[in-house]
Amino acid sequence: MARIAFIGLGNMGGPMAANLAKAQHQVAAYDLSDQAVAAAVANGASKAASIADAVKGAEVVVTMLPAGKHVREVYEGTVIGAAAKGTLLIDCSTIDVESARVVAAAAAKAGMEMVDAPVSGGTGGAAAGTLTFMVGGADAAFARARPFLEKMGKNIVHAGGSGNGQAAKICNNMILGVSMLAVSEAFMLAKRLGLDAQKLFDVASTSSGQCWSLTTYCPVPGPVPTSPANRDYQAGFTAAMMLKDLLLAQEAARAANATTPLGAEAAQLFSLFVNSGRGAQDFSGIIRMLDGK
Repeated sequence: MARIAFIGLGNMGGPMAANLAKAQHQVAAYDLSDQAVAAAVANGASKAASIADAVKGAEVVVTMLPAGKHVREVYEGTVIGAAAKGTLLIDCSTIDVESARVVAAAAAKAGMEMVDAPVSGGTGGAAAGTLTFMVGGADAAFARARPFLEKMGKNIVHAGGSGNGQAAKICNNMILGVSMLAVSEAFMLAKRLGLDAQKLFDVASTSSGQCWSLTTYCPVPGPVPTSPANRDYQAGFTAAMMLKDLLLAQEAARAANATTPLGAEAAQLFSLFVNSGRGAQDFSGIIRMLDGK
């Protein structure tokens, strides 16, 4: 079994580290939160006193961090200098494509292999080990990373070279944000037209309106018992995180000279929702704003 340094033990990173420990890997865990580290230790990891301590002697480094600036600080500031040549670096954060490629280039220069491997599947998928990983990096790096990713996820997709994992993630989540708004608008229109929500679901879920935002994450209570709408929009994926991904998509679109008007509108609407103080709610809760609540 491998010695793994895991840095970033939040709502996603904590369960992911626990699954690696469950697979009998030696996990050295580090986070700024003592509570998060304690939870990781309770799940089989060992406590690292610092990032440098975590990566000392590690064969693999896994990170799950909030944004590109944090990824660059951790890797360029400590990991690349402290880890041994040949260490495999796996960044599971969702960040901008440019930062992913800059850090990967720095790692390669230091004799390390790196993949960007953002995830989809939310906290439930992280706990269950059923995440989808969208992986960017060289073929050899992907082959080395895959056995570790398989302990944390069910679907592992090699999207191409460095940064392409991030590209796949933000494109996917732009689809998700736009489709959730479309589904929410349809249910609000149905409500005002006197059409029962269950009847609309019965039609749309078996016809051309079918999509994940409808059949798995239906934003109204009732039709899909497991959706956040049935628990007062307690977050599986927060509105703040959706806004982050939509803004990353818009940043990438500007850099690539791509036209994404629906993505831009979705970013504006989720910005209104988050700035109203509801960023911690599930992103499907935006239906409340569209309903005037």
